[in-house]
Amino acid sequence: MLLHARREWAVRAVLRRLARQRVALVLQPGNVWVIENAVPDNEETDAALKTCFMRGWVEPLENSVPKGRLGPNGELPQAFRFQTSGPVWRVTEGGWAAIHRSNEWALVGILLGAIGVLVALVP
Repeated sequence: MLLHARREWAVRAVLRRLARQRVALVLQPGNVWVIENAVPDNEETDAALKTCFMRGWVEPLENSVPKGRLGPNGELPQAFRFQTSGPVWRVTEGGWAAIHRSNEWALVGILLGAIGVLVALVP
């Protein structure tokens, strides 16, 4: 049960981190997006993003986008040679609701409303 809770926390952490990404600049020629606060490209993150995709929290904005890392001094790869390719993800309405825990807040509101009705009915 503890392992399940840790995985769930990791999935939500990746979702929140994805929501903090932003395009810092677009390099020309080639329309290359430089993304700040990018989600790490590893197996754990890939599994979490696919879990989010299954739940409808994210969807691919573009597929097969070239990906790479900046050099140690922040320089671009020579001749824009990228190591891998993969999707660029976007957070859906369901993902924003999961980030803000809208469902849980709605349940708390209904519970408090029901308690208030019960207190009003009891003489």
